[in-house]
Amino acid sequence: MQHEKNHFIIKITCPAVSGIVAAVTTYLADNGCYIGEMAQFDDEFSGRFFMRAVFRFNDGHPGDIQRIKDGFSDVANAFDMNWELYDTREPMRVLLMVSKFDHCLTDLLYRYHKGEMDMTITAIVSNHLDLRPMAEREGIRFIYLPVTKETKAQQEAELMKVVDETGTELVVLARYMQILSDDLCKQLSGRAINIHHSFLPGFKGAKPYHQAYQRGVKLIGATAHYVTSDLDEGPIIEQEVQRVDHAYLPDDLVAIGRDTETVALSKAVKYHLEHRVFLNQDRTVIFR
Repeated sequence: MQHEKNHFIIKITCPAVSGIVAAVTTYLADNGCYIGEMAQFDDEFSGRFFMRAVFRFNDGHPGDIQRIKDGFSDVANAFDMNWELYDTREPMRVLLMVSKFDHCLTDLLYRYHKGEMDMTITAIVSNHLDLRPMAEREGIRFIYLPVTKETKAQQEAELMKVVDETGTELVVLARYMQILSDDLCKQLSGRAINIHHSFLPGFKGAKPYHQAYQRGVKLIGATAHYVTSDLDEGPIIEQEVQRVDHAYLPDDLVAIGRDTETVALSKAVKYHLEHRVFLNQDRTVIFR
């Protein structure tokens, strides 16, 4: 996201009817705004309309974003809109959750330092201590919340306490190997992203890549999705795949799996950070 000028992003969902685009663009133009990017989608199955626009104030215009928000309510009410407006100068606050695998965390931190991820990392939470040195090297707060059957509810309450205290807007499960309770999934609905190998539910349990090798798969991949109470069944944000053949050994598949997981997760997180993702019942609409 470019920050030379102060850009704003407006996201809109509403029933699909005539006149929505005209009403929105006219309102912004009449209030001294220039639209630099706009995308829209009309879902014929759900009857919903989705729109994302990036705009800024014209040069020389005083630019009162609160006035824009207040006045837009009339437009929104006329079309029964659900809408949100974001300031790109305010990076999203993100909490990262990990266990023992470090490849997704390493990739996210690398992209963060390279300026690809416009976010503020509020903390790294883990149920193991393996990645604590990585967090400490980065100067990021590390919170150890070991989980057992007896302590699960208590530790999830502590997690939500951290989320609330830090103002966290997005939770990223970067290979966090612990199933979240239904209650926690509901609390984090629409603001928690998970990554898993695309073999699920075909290859459940331990060593999915070894199971895939035994079955002679020709395609492997990974899926990034929103967390729901249905394990690994949340709305899909991004998927990555790679073809393989008989010559690939289990360790080769594991290595390729790491690559597809990091790419799928980083893309999904970036889409969310840039407010490109819309929930559409059990699916997503994404304006790339």
